[in-house]
Amino acid sequence: MRTKTRTTGVRKYRGASDAASGSAADSIDGEIRRTLGVVVAHGALAHGLVSAVERIVGEASGTLRPLSNEGLSPEELRARIEEVANGHPAVVFTDMESGSCGLAAKNCCRGRAGRVSVGGVNLPMLLDFVYAERDRPGELGRRMVERGRGAISLGRGG
Repeated sequence: MRTKTRTTGVRKYRGASDAASGSAADSIDGEIRRTLGVVVAHGALAHGLVSAVERIVGEASGTLRPLSNEGLSPEELRARIEEVANGHPAVVFTDMESGSCGLAAKNCCRGRAGRVSVGGVNLPMLLDFVYAERDRPGELGRRMVERGRGAISLGRGG
């Protein structure tokens, strides 16, 4: 069973294993920084996904930050991802692995400790991210990919 606690204004969910395993965030220059989810997508999709998460779970307390590519060059999009992540460890979720969003995310994460990109974002993946016990971004990213794939199904027709 998960319990809600607050740390520096960011909702944190702790399970029994979290207390034993230690850190749920990365330390940068001695300052603890929470792992953020930056959702980057075409048009209004990122804002719609984050809005849906907040309607389901309540205020996401800044854990997820939406970003649209609308009107941005690839260089501007990459700079915006950097600005939104603001030095925090981050999982950068994109609507597609390729294309402007996916490529900007990959370029932003390449060679950066504490940052990974995950292509093919979906609502169950983001819900899991908000409720996840915080691991390092690489481990979180792997878990989110597994969750996202597991949420896709084929319904049977007549």
